Amino acid sequence: MEEAYRPVQQRGPARVERIAVVSVHTCPLDQPGIGDSGGMNVYVRSVARRLAEMGVEVDVFTRAAGPEQHVVDVDPGVRVVHLEAGPDAPVDKEELPRYLYEFHGSMMRFEAEEAARLGLSTPIYNVVHSHYWLSGSIGRFASERWGVPLVQSFHTLGRVKNRTLADGDRPEPAARIAGEQRVVQAADCILAPTIGEAADLVTLYGADPRAVRVVAPGVDTEVFTPGDRARAKAELGLTDRVVVLFVGRLQPLKQPEAAVQALADLADRNPELRDRLSLVVVGGPSGRGGVQPEALAKLAADLGISSALRLEGTVPHDEMPRYFRAADVTVIPSRSESFGLVAIEASACGTPVIASDVGGLRVAVRDGVTGLLVPSFDPAAYADALARVLTDPVVAGAMGTAGSQFARRFDWRRASIDLLAVYEELSGRFENSS
Repeated sequence: MEEAYRPVQQRGPARVERIAVVSVHTCPLDQPGIGDSGGMNVYVRSVARRLAEMGVEVDVFTRAAGPEQHVVDVDPGVRVVHLEAGPDAPVDKEELPRYLYEFHGSMMRFEAEEAARLGLSTPIYNVVHSHYWLSGSIGRFASERWGVPLVQSFHTLGRVKNRTLADGDRPEPAARIAGEQRVVQAADCILAPTIGEAADLVTLYGADPRAVRVVAPGVDTEVFTPGDRARAKAELGLTDRVVVLFVGRLQPLKQPEAAVQALADLADRNPELRDRLSLVVVGGPSGRGGVQPEALAKLAADLGISSALRLEGTVPHDEMPRYFRAADVTVIPSRSESFGLVAIEASACGTPVIASDVGGLRVAVRDGVTGLLVPSFDPAAYADALARVLTDPVVAGAMGTAGSQFARRFDWRRASIDLLAVYEELSGRFENSS
């Protein structure tokens, strides 16, 4: 098992010039917090930008879902290519498998046309990197067609999600589990954000430990930085409020209802805080089973804290630092998280984090140092943790300071350097075997 967690190798002699990134179900240009857009969107765009800074050209392939431009130049060396596959409109994730064959055909045509335009022989890409299991199906075919290595990032795993379903949440379908299994067996390298997920890939999916590598995501430490909390609150109209922040898609997995219930419990137990508490919720509904903002508002009304709930909807990612700076604490009551970028972004802004003791949150939060991990899904347990931080300014200040320092370990440039080392090792291995 130790081989699954070996450090990334030093960069080898193979020169990786172009990468094909596959993100079928969500475009990296979509705003996180809308529909299926979330941490994966941030990951794909952030890594692509840093790889391009190192001289690697990146094409990100996604499904055309509207009147967007076919090819969008996002950053120097980074393009997002919208491919025809199914209706020219948003499609539920559950319906996407029927359009994968068409997506693959569009992707092959684009590559052939680019090769002709550049006067190069095919393939023009050195590596295929697919994100999420649906993209892995495309990555398998592209890798075989072009004779290049396939790198897979799942971001979430169906079997892991099914172990900790929220009440009323639907289990991930058998088709997804089977699809993940096929991709695990086909990929030349499977990336995991933590050692815990690496172990899940081996024990739950039978992944070859030698094919699993741990490369942690990052945070833009030049954008997500500590700031003046009072000023940030004033900018958001939260002056003199005690701010609890929830950031994420509104879905049962993320448990936004638990955040509302925890705030109500906190208010009941701490009368001195009750009239000053604000729960700021950033994010929108996700998928068919998404939690509607109206349901959260009704829950808050039933619990007697309507005035404390502020539903912000979705917010552009580059505007998120001021929300984290305004927050006295960020709460993440998720039932599972592959990593938990929100926790690292909050910490980078000097905000303590209260999070579930699950998955990647055990890495993203240092329990008792940058925040608290809650070993229960009971809202009362989150209320206990919130009280420990919000009623003790010394503890809160120490956690915020420790968090901003801890977050510097997670940097997109470092993650991209490690990722490029994986690409070059695999590419070199393929060249030597041909």
